[in-house]
Amino acid sequence: MSSGLLAVLAFAPILLAGVLLIGLRWSARTAMPLVYGVTALIALFAWDMSFNRVLSSTLQGLVITLSLLWIIFGAILLLNTLKYSGGIAAIRSGFVAISPDPRIQVIIICWLFGCFIEGASGFGTPAAIVAPLLVAVGFPAMAAVLMGMLLQSTPVSFGAVGTPIIVGVTAGVDNIAIGEALAVHGYAWTDYIHWVSVKVAILHAMVGSIMPALMVLMLARYFGKEKSWKAGWEAVPFALFGGLAFVVPYVLTGVFLGPEFPSLLGGLVGLGLVTLAARTGFLVPKTVWQFADRKDWPVTWMGTIEIRAEDLGNRPMSNLRAWTPYVLVGALLVISRVFPEVTAALKGVAVNFTGILGEAGINAGLDPLYLPGGVLVAVVLLTFFIHRMKFNELSRAVSESGGVLLSAGFVLLFTVPMVRILINSGINDAGLPSMPVALAHFVADSVGGIYPLFAPAIGALGAFLAGSNTVSNMMFSQFQFGVAENLGLSTLMVISAQAVGAAAGNMVAIHNVVAASATVGMLGREGLILRKTIWPTLYYVTLTGILTMIGCYVLGISDPVSLG
Repeated sequence: MSSGLLAVLAFAPILLAGVLLIGLRWSARTAMPLVYGVTALIALFAWDMSFNRVLSSTLQGLVITLSLLWIIFGAILLLNTLKYSGGIAAIRSGFVAISPDPRIQVIIICWLFGCFIEGASGFGTPAAIVAPLLVAVGFPAMAAVLMGMLLQSTPVSFGAVGTPIIVGVTAGVDNIAIGEALAVHGYAWTDYIHWVSVKVAILHAMVGSIMPALMVLMLARYFGKEKSWKAGWEAVPFALFGGLAFVVPYVLTGVFLGPEFPSLLGGLVGLGLVTLAARTGFLVPKTVWQFADRKDWPVTWMGTIEIRAEDLGNRPMSNLRAWTPYVLVGALLVISRVFPEVTAALKGVAVNFTGILGEAGINAGLDPLYLPGGVLVAVVLLTFFIHRMKFNELSRAVSESGGVLLSAGFVLLFTVPMVRILINSGINDAGLPSMPVALAHFVADSVGGIYPLFAPAIGALGAFLAGSNTVSNMMFSQFQFGVAENLGLSTLMVISAQAVGAAAGNMVAIHNVVAASATVGMLGREGLILRKTIWPTLYYVTLTGILTMIGCYVLGISDPVSLG
């Protein structure tokens, strides 16, 4: 079978998902079972995967789905708990006190608080937390999900305390061989990872500093009364300040401290600076912009989870007490991921499946306490006491959250197993590489010396499929390294482009969209979200590719030592 035909077949599930979700505007509930079926057929009859491996990949996907649902449940439960405790009413009032303008609120809540949560947790958690919080302060559900997906870009490469770099790149290349080559020159693998971190941080800063500006522009264009760009442009100076307030400490942390803390510290420092700026009116637009009147909102903007005034608890509450649950979420996520003893204790409670159905390398596990869902549920239990709730209030929150979870579960039952089949297709009786790698090989062979322009798109492809920067880096880093070596280019530049592109791909990852949509009760309109997030994603990977080309060919950036 020719490489071209292999590439077409490998691309078929991705193309089908795009046509159904974006082109025909099918809901993921309808589209993803069909995409799963087509993927399984291609795996069985074109890739000659065994039925047992396809089935084991499906079961692996189902276990991973449980992890995602646990996170979604925790995020929805926290929102509903705060709704009935009166916390959301106080938080809403607090943000109005800082600024009643949604253009300012989105930068503070979504961009900066979300970047901090990404740095602590990653794996789609920020959008699941931020989207319902935006709904709580008055955003349409669709606007909340869209903003939450745009957040899944710049901070993602250093999410979960640097996991995409520390784990994703390390596991994605032959780090032993590279380490031995480095040792000849007096360096170690940790130096290579640091060099990658510096370049990733700089590339993200150059491309991602305008992401808050894109947020306010899209907010005004799609959800304003006039639906024009003009109102967005009025807030662009403040948005650019918000972007710089994050990326400057982000880059400095990446250069001087390494990959663990750029998003954490960037989000924390930026949050303080931008909140102060909003309070003092620095660069804040003179006129306050608002959404169209709620009665005029199209049904497509609305979710089934609404925060109505009559539902909110009416007990008086200070801003500090209202925000305490979210402060606890951030603090517990950091503690659980920074301190090895705590991590080990939480991971000690786990259900693990190794070699599912006897298939080597197909493993899955569920860590209910370590996963963000466990942290979120723990915070809910603490909130019950901190906010002095009644049992029936917590009971209503649990009941409402469980109902939303069932809808999200059905979609993810097909989406995640489909992804695992694609990723696990490298072991087959036809001797073929996995479907994503076959597609990447075809691209590399077709474009030759201008490959650096496409390196970020390969990373984005991996994240689109897996919904994970870490998994994309595991899948493609060795491939990117090999292409760079063959072309005589800097492996550091090309792998960094891979990591940045993989971060951007999270904006269009189907199961990330499904997860964020579920938290605001907006399942069924995933295609409408993807039609909007595809443009920022294309901007991100295109500009990153251009910068990578400039770095390789104009600036002549090379690896500090020969790794050949």
